[in-house]
Amino acid sequence: MALENASSVTEFILAGLTDQPELQLPLFLLFLGIYVITLMGNLGLIILIAFNSHLHTPMYYFIFNLSFIDLCYSSVFTPKMLMNFVLKKNIISFSGCMAQLFFFCFFVISECYVLTIMAYDRYVAICNPLLYNVSMSNQVCSWLVAGAFVMGFSGAMTHTGCMLRLSFCDANMINHFMCDIVPLFQLSCTSTYINELVVFIVVGTNIIVPSVIIFTSYSLILSSILRINSTEGRSKAFSTCSSHIIAVALFFGSGSFMYLQPPSSGSVDKGKVASVFYTNVVPMLNPLIYSLRNKDVQAALRKTLRRRMFSRIGTGFS
Repeated sequence: MALENASSVTEFILAGLTDQPELQLPLFLLFLGIYVITLMGNLGLIILIAFNSHLHTPMYYFIFNLSFIDLCYSSVFTPKMLMNFVLKKNIISFSGCMAQLFFFCFFVISECYVLTIMAYDRYVAICNPLLYNVSMSNQVCSWLVAGAFVMGFSGAMTHTGCMLRLSFCDANMINHFMCDIVPLFQLSCTSTYINELVVFIVVGTNIIVPSVIIFTSYSLILSSILRINSTEGRSKAFSTCSSHIIAVALFFGSGSFMYLQPPSSGSVDKGKVASVFYTNVVPMLNPLIYSLRNKDVQAALRKTLRRRMFSRIGTGFS
């Protein structure tokens, strides 16, 4: 806490996405709608996987954890973001800002590695199907997901700890809708060189390493698919991987644009737009991608709805 006391700033003001009054209400309704869809979609997918035994497989176990992460990390900043559209000054305390930064980093880094695990799962399923049950046993899956959360925790501790070593003297207006790393650097009255180096190394590691693993996995998957003689088999294999490829491209693409560049080289406003994609759009799209493009999930949804309908009919007759 001594590091926190070195700053004279005790609270920050979040500037939000825009300061144009005529856009406040439309943007509030837009992002409220996105948040509601995100909550319903991810919570619905979690419940669906939990209560349908035929979805208790490694792939859906990873989707379950992905939905849990999306549900949590969209809730870290979206309520504060929505307040920007209805309040003249959206104030967040220093400790609240650091807590938001920590949990945001924790969930976003964890998602990087869960997406990486899912690529490895698809590689084993397509390239080594006979060893799938051994390679992706319940214990192995649990250890892989635990590892993803450990990486998220260590990355979040690194970013938050480095931020606490900075001093914030007078300026307290964060040009963003949340307490993100780069906008906070711009308010520091001490040198951020070490912090920028740490961010480049940590973020680079958490983007490049998963990206290399995902790229390698899909290169081997593609090679294996092209050796399948059956057109139907190739189509089924591509269909199995396409949802994950879309999710990875959206998440890593927007994240790389935001962080893998020096803070001074790009516009902060462009960074805010890029961050909207991986903080708001991706958590909303993930459950849609994995449900609308997945026959098993669609079948489980129909079965659950029929079961609910028949139970209500039975209750009505009784």
